Amino acid sequence: AQGKIITMVGPPGVGKTSIGQSIARALDRKFFRFSVGGLSDVAEIKGHRRTYVGAMPGKLVQCLKTTGVNNPVVLIDEVDKLGRGYQGDPASALLELLDPEQNGSFLDHYLDVPVDLSKVLFVCTANVLDTIPGPLLDRMEVVRLSGYIADEKRAIARTYLEKTAKERSGIGDGEATVSDGAMDALIEDYCREAGVRNLQKHLEKIYRKVALKLAKAKGPEASKKVGDARARCAEAEKAAETLEEELRKARLAESHAKRKTNAAAAAKPDHREKKKEKSAETLEAELAVAQAAAAAARDEVRAALDSTAVRDQVVVTAGDDLVEYVGQPPFQTDRIYDTTPPGVVTGLAWTSMGGSTLYIECTAIHRNQGDGDGGDGGDGGGASRAHGGTLKTTGQLGDVMRESSSIAHTFARRFVAEKAAEGSEARDFFDANALHLHVPAGSTPKDGPSAGCTMVTAMVSLATGKAVRPNLAMTGEVTLTGIVMPIGGVKEKTIAARRSGVTTILFPEGNRKDFAELSDDVKEGLEVHFVRTYDDVYKHALDWEE
Repeated sequence: AQGKIITMVGPPGVGKTSIGQSIARALDRKFFRFSVGGLSDVAEIKGHRRTYVGAMPGKLVQCLKTTGVNNPVVLIDEVDKLGRGYQGDPASALLELLDPEQNGSFLDHYLDVPVDLSKVLFVCTANVLDTIPGPLLDRMEVVRLSGYIADEKRAIARTYLEKTAKERSGIGDGEATVSDGAMDALIEDYCREAGVRNLQKHLEKIYRKVALKLAKAKGPEASKKVGDARARCAEAEKAAETLEEELRKARLAESHAKRKTNAAAAAKPDHREKKKEKSAETLEAELAVAQAAAAAARDEVRAALDSTAVRDQVVVTAGDDLVEYVGQPPFQTDRIYDTTPPGVVTGLAWTSMGGSTLYIECTAIHRNQGDGDGGDGGDGGGASRAHGGTLKTTGQLGDVMRESSSIAHTFARRFVAEKAAEGSEARDFFDANALHLHVPAGSTPKDGPSAGCTMVTAMVSLATGKAVRPNLAMTGEVTLTGIVMPIGGVKEKTIAARRSGVTTILFPEGNRKDFAELSDDVKEGLEVHFVRTYDDVYKHALDWEE
């Protein structure tokens, strides 16, 4: 059967590389990782021709040489960040490498003989798919990894990250801990990223400072005792690993010799084969002794930690204690408004770091009756009243988002004209006013079509003078005729809404299937409405009794 090229796509820190290592461990195969981020030379993959000075084989031949097997698990990291230089296009070279139809006879320029890579399991990682060339993406099985919610981060931190951080800092299990309140504050106020890498850094920072306090309290003798025990443990574990590798090679040699003997149908046993069998048995015995020694060394480390442990456990709590260890929180809250006034609507955005809420603000610049036809061409747009109001956008909006604002402005004019009563102020609102639409924060670039219905709602809310329903957020692309189109990043946007205290979300009808796939703990406590047209959005967002 042909191997599949698994490509894991997700934000940084969600465990893509760790999953690749786990796949190799589960399959009991050798693991080899190389990153192609910024790679611009085809020779890194295909090898140099031997006529060049300093010529080397490609990464894959080096991989086979390093691992010593023909079926390793190869992790190709950052495949979405491939460069392109004057030495050729590495993405095109990866086609031959990853295509199951071709890699059975992969030609390395240095060796100049076909190399069979059909037994290699390739695993790729990427943050986004947009920059991966189409022909290369066509050969990949894409697995999407979304960010973690707060509960998942808490479980990962308690089960793995905290334990590892304590071990690296030389702290015993009962000597220090982070309280539940401090852990929640770390996750919500310091580490809002989709992954857990930043959370790991903060926990390690806390436990390093705790270790310094404990070392000062214990004195130098205790630290020396634990350090010596750790050094002996590392030495014993390294010896066990070396013997394990030697045993694997001996077994491979033994298996190869047996196959040769069977093929030749030799009548007499080969004395060298017996010697190898004995060697494998000896290595097994030595490995058992080395593993027992490593286990004893680990017990010695635990005993040293227990004997030097302090009586009073250091507990890191939320508030001033946490500020002392990791500084002031960079994130206070996503909410700018407790209750949004008319013209302000909460939207939901997807970023490579996960999801976030954003506000879309719209205000009117009233234009006098006597404005001339020529207009002044100022910031607010000085076109005449006969030509209708204009729209100005700020907030570092991309091309797609600026187009969405133009569509929203055109649709909102028509929608309000149809909804408003004859002779009402709202009916002539867009003719009498120039609009200014802003998306905070101004220093962050933003783009994408999914803010369409949010922009329309901000303009309609301003025109009618009615605020949007409290704690409501929305997302969806709007067409000129008012149809709400589906969007991406449903899980990330839902997580961001929960974090900001939103209780009601409006999603396009086309995303109902995506929302249904989310786990119950992500959907818990949320009232979600699926909308087909902007009339449905208006009914849920603005047609309510205060």
